[in-house]
Amino acid sequence: MAHHNRSALFASRAASRYCYGLSSCTVRRATTSTSASSALGTDSSNTNSSTSDSAQGTRPRKHLVFTNRSGPSLQHFLAQPLPGSAQVSGAVPEDLPYLSVSDWGQGRTYYVEVYGCQMNVSDTEILMSVLNKAGYQRTMELEGADVVFLMTCAIREKAEDKIWNRLTHLKTLKTKSRPGRPPMVGVLGCMAERLKEKLLESDKLVDVVCGPDGYRSLPRLLSLRALSADGVANVMLSADETYADITPVRLDANKISVHLSIMRGCNNMCSFCIVPFTRGTERSRNIDSIVDEVRQLSQQGIREVTLLGQNVNSYRDTSQSEAFDTAGYGSDLSRGFNTIYKRKEGGRRFAELLHRVAQVDPEMRIRFTSPHPKDFPDELLYVIRDNANVCRNIHLPLQSGSTSCLERMRRGYSREAYLDLVKHIRSVIPDVTFSTDIIAGFCGETEAEHQDTVSVMQQVGFDLAFMFAYSMREKTHAHRKYQDDVPADVKSRRLQEIIATFHESAKARNQRFVGSQGLVLYEGLTKRHSRPFGSDDYGHKVFLDLPPTLSVQPGQYVRVHVDSASSTSLSATAESTTTLAEYYAGQPQIGFGA
Repeated sequence: MAHHNRSALFASRAASRYCYGLSSCTVRRATTSTSASSALGTDSSNTNSSTSDSAQGTRPRKHLVFTNRSGPSLQHFLAQPLPGSAQVSGAVPEDLPYLSVSDWGQGRTYYVEVYGCQMNVSDTEILMSVLNKAGYQRTMELEGADVVFLMTCAIREKAEDKIWNRLTHLKTLKTKSRPGRPPMVGVLGCMAERLKEKLLESDKLVDVVCGPDGYRSLPRLLSLRALSADGVANVMLSADETYADITPVRLDANKISVHLSIMRGCNNMCSFCIVPFTRGTERSRNIDSIVDEVRQLSQQGIREVTLLGQNVNSYRDTSQSEAFDTAGYGSDLSRGFNTIYKRKEGGRRFAELLHRVAQVDPEMRIRFTSPHPKDFPDELLYVIRDNANVCRNIHLPLQSGSTSCLERMRRGYSREAYLDLVKHIRSVIPDVTFSTDIIAGFCGETEAEHQDTVSVMQQVGFDLAFMFAYSMREKTHAHRKYQDDVPADVKSRRLQEIIATFHESAKARNQRFVGSQGLVLYEGLTKRHSRPFGSDDYGHKVFLDLPPTLSVQPGQYVRVHVDSASSTSLSATAESTTTLAEYYAGQPQIGFGA
């Protein structure tokens, strides 16, 4: 009996570990079907159903939902009591008998569509690794897939509308095109985290919902769905999940550039942003795993790595490193910047990580995104300046050029502090270029505040900009405290002025490259027009004229002569192949300046 109790206790703990070790890891059942109740060992008499469904005599839609609100009982995981002879000492969570679920994934296929930011691309490559290990196979054909996944974005309403429209289209596939073998449909990512109940209740459009921290559980969720014929979701947020031990499966194995996730979540709590609520708080991968992965990518022939995170330059690794002892290098905030949260001391910071990564392969270019302006200490600027393979484009999100609007946004800096930072960065890295994010029509934005944004754009001269009209998001500080009171037509007009300002300024600034030599990493042919192209160190797409006598392969560096420039790209003639070290030995990265 004692052994049996210990086994049951172990399984209960393992169930919690399966849910990422959170003491409040939630299993919340909105309602549960008879078949699912039986399989989970629970009493189906305790389930709930809507009055309208009962009145109509139809079977209600019932779901199994894992959230962070209440803890699960052992019955949720055990199909039957463990025998006294159960061997659990060497088991891992995925092997423990919480449920009598077969290996549903063996031989089945999945199809995935990715929407939104580069973090979603990175997450997709992680979940592909998880699914492949569980026996699933990726297919490029939607019509024959057993499971269809949508990796979603929730940053703006328009992004969510696109997913709802896609789900409606997929319902036709389930009910009309393949009624005898309908595919499961899974919604993943930030929209899954934000709208879990709504997605499962959406007229049977969705079978599985999984948030950004639940991808390890996808095989189990799919098996649960196959067993119970009910919707199932895991939308728990984790305090420590980084997927550091999972080797991503690249969406495009032929690409010579990749994005490498180094941290997840965000602590900034900007008033307009949903990210802390869909991706949780900041946690960083250990430096050893990152450097090891970069080394592997170099051996595979990857020529460019972009270090990725929601607030990438707030990276802070407190793990015990086998190779790197330094801690605290580059831990200061940018001058004149602050946070609304209490910063933690110690740990290896982004400046040290960037330096270590740059040393792996001098011929591999390194970029990083998306940073916050508050986390640019001098040590980080010196690393960028002193390593030829660290690209000279810095993404510096502005959001607004008005100090009063920035205060409402809770950005932690003023207009003057931002401009001083730009000036300081240019004094350290003379040939730096800047890209940015800008929001038009935030809550309460006046015409004067809008003009402040336009004037900052003119002063800085951004080489690339991501510009959007404000979209109110539920749960955010702005949703709780402010009114989305700028009319849609005013937002649209201000956005157009911002876009026009960018193009005018960027086209004028890009003329400084015309007639100069440059270094381009050749990437291949464009999909639409089969035109040779690559990218330079400064964030520009470069279209190439390749002489017939010059043979160039994707991943090679090319010395070019810049012939012309637009606001968004350069056009150049390729002169010869070269190496990164060879090129910058003869032409140091200085000279373009402000």
